[in-house]
Amino acid sequence: MTVSVMDTELSVFDLETRMPFHFGNVEVTEIPKVFLRIEAQVDGETRTGAAMGGLIPGWFYKDPDMRLVDGLTNMIEVFRAGVDHARALEPAPTAFDCWWSLYERQREWASGTDHPPLLWSYGVSFVEQALIEAVCRRKDTTFADAVRENSLGIDLGCIYEELSAYEPADLLPAEPLTSTAIRHTVGQEDPLIDNDLAPGSRLDDGLPQTLAEYVRRDDVNHFKIKLSADVERDRQRLVDIVELLADLGVTDYRCTVDANEGYESVREFKRQWTSHADEPALTDLFERLTYVEQPLARDDAFTSATKGVLERWDDAPPIIIDESDGRVDSAGTALEYGYAGTSHKNCKGVFKGVINACLIAHRNRTDTDKQYVLSAEDLTTVGPVELLQDLAVTATIGADHVERNGHHYFRGLDAFPESVQNGVLGAHSDLYRRHKAGFPTLDVQGGRLDLTSVVEAPFGVGTTFDTSEFTPVDEWLDQLHA
Repeated sequence: MTVSVMDTELSVFDLETRMPFHFGNVEVTEIPKVFLRIEAQVDGETRTGAAMGGLIPGWFYKDPDMRLVDGLTNMIEVFRAGVDHARALEPAPTAFDCWWSLYERQREWASGTDHPPLLWSYGVSFVEQALIEAVCRRKDTTFADAVRENSLGIDLGCIYEELSAYEPADLLPAEPLTSTAIRHTVGQEDPLIDNDLAPGSRLDDGLPQTLAEYVRRDDVNHFKIKLSADVERDRQRLVDIVELLADLGVTDYRCTVDANEGYESVREFKRQWTSHADEPALTDLFERLTYVEQPLARDDAFTSATKGVLERWDDAPPIIIDESDGRVDSAGTALEYGYAGTSHKNCKGVFKGVINACLIAHRNRTDTDKQYVLSAEDLTTVGPVELLQDLAVTATIGADHVERNGHHYFRGLDAFPESVQNGVLGAHSDLYRRHKAGFPTLDVQGGRLDLTSVVEAPFGVGTTFDTSEFTPVDEWLDQLHA
């Protein structure tokens, strides 16, 4: 097989949120979504592939002094670099080889910039996703089958020597999941009940808004709870959530905790965590806890002090990294420092995520004294492309619960052209339903999503659509800087 990227097209579609949400001190009310369409030459035939990503500079930089316009411009620069480098590559024998060459080219380019690894590697994964779709369409196969048959050419030993003897099928589940539980994120300021809503903030769009409404309407029983690193505030917040779930009759639930880089040191995190664990009112929550995500600032996660505390903390919860996962081998580094694993997000890399899933599976087989974790996270992914491709990957690696709150922050696919809405409903009537107001919205049943049509599509997306109604990236940048 030979693979090469022949042509690329970038466009932008602006989405407004239903309600504001926050990355640290940054309030977000609009997220531009970037669409990439490529033409790839695969075994002498041309196929198209698509990718979609969100422009949220606050997550990549966590710099309160950065102007939004500068962050957005930087992200577009990274995406453009990725597609430019991809077009310049020589034909590769496999999709994986093409991705690896692109990763090395982008890494070399980024070394002369101020772009953090999480961001410049996003430019690689953006192309990677579109390329995978094009290859799957040429091979007339699904992503799950392409991974298990390894027609994408994934070389596990390229990143981790301990995996060199394995193929992905040796370590991944035998079949992709056909459903997954929604893990609903409960932000620090998110309303739990109606009385928590600020005056005038009740939305009239027919969708849930409070945690109680999501539990009642969608039967959600998996939750991701955000911490503030204020011990008293967090204790009360956790108690309030536990009491609400009990009042709603939710007893069989699972939860994760996102510490959001909030703690000054691992010692301070341990002190506060031990304090919470000693609170009798939180016993039920701690019994249902799956893992804790990224307690330390991304640049402080890998220090000798952190390693020493994690290695000696006998009753520590499983702690994983997220924002510290900027390099292709960051998961392995995290394990060396005493963490239990990392998170998967397509923006951090599809092949990287598959390899990390294999690494975690291998460690769980060979080191039974510790629980290793690969979580599935992403707060704001939405259709018609981004969400579906991400679900195709999480289904393939066997993630049985995924953080998905794009349907909470956005009014379904209401903002997109009618042709896009109808196309998604036609191809994915199991994943989406038509809201009584007419727009497609996620069809959450019993707290779960039906992924059948997602895993049967070439790479999650069972339809193609016209992006001519979206704004070409050059025009969008001109408007941004006007």
